[in-house]
Amino acid sequence: MFFMPGGHKDHGLPHNPFKSLVAPRPIGWITTLDEAGVINLAPYSFFNAVSDQPPIVFFAPNGPTRRDGVKDSQANAKATGEFVCNIVSLDLKDAMNATSAPVGPEVDESQLAGLEMIPSKIVAPPRVAASPVHLECKTMQTLELPCTTEGMSNFVVFGEVVGIHIDESVINDKGLVDVTRYKPLARLGYMDYSAVTEVFSLKRPE
Repeated sequence: MFFMPGGHKDHGLPHNPFKSLVAPRPIGWITTLDEAGVINLAPYSFFNAVSDQPPIVFFAPNGPTRRDGVKDSQANAKATGEFVCNIVSLDLKDAMNATSAPVGPEVDESQLAGLEMIPSKIVAPPRVAASPVHLECKTMQTLELPCTTEGMSNFVVFGEVVGIHIDESVINDKGLVDVTRYKPLARLGYMDYSAVTEVFSLKRPE
């Protein structure tokens, strides 16, 4: 089949398949603080690393707009210049899902999900204690992208990673991070998720 994106169900399927095709996508569980110190914790499946020298990650808020056209994580990251990415393990799937609830900026999602939060080393936003990996970030740049749907918006927030926390339980006896020990969660299409439980290696051609 072939279709051009943007048409109303020109694909003839019950749901737009695009996000199920670009999959799996890692989940950035983003912690920010507003200017009053209220914690915001929200998952983003449009998230990834884009560089390692220096290490840079992004998360992409999109969908219905709030707060004068932006979402809370984006507004906080811009206002304070900081955010934390907490990596979601399989064991944290239900807590992560709970923090995706559409609540107001005055609500602390970490409390809704019953999560313990712990201080960061460099930035002000706290970390999810149960997360196996945390990336403390300084906001670098926010880009607004075109959006074809009225009342919706697309942004990308880039952050430089200035501090990395790794739970020692996920490091094997060779000194390598073993993702099968914490099974990072990934977003597929629709309401589907996956977890990394198997790993194989390939040598690049010389």
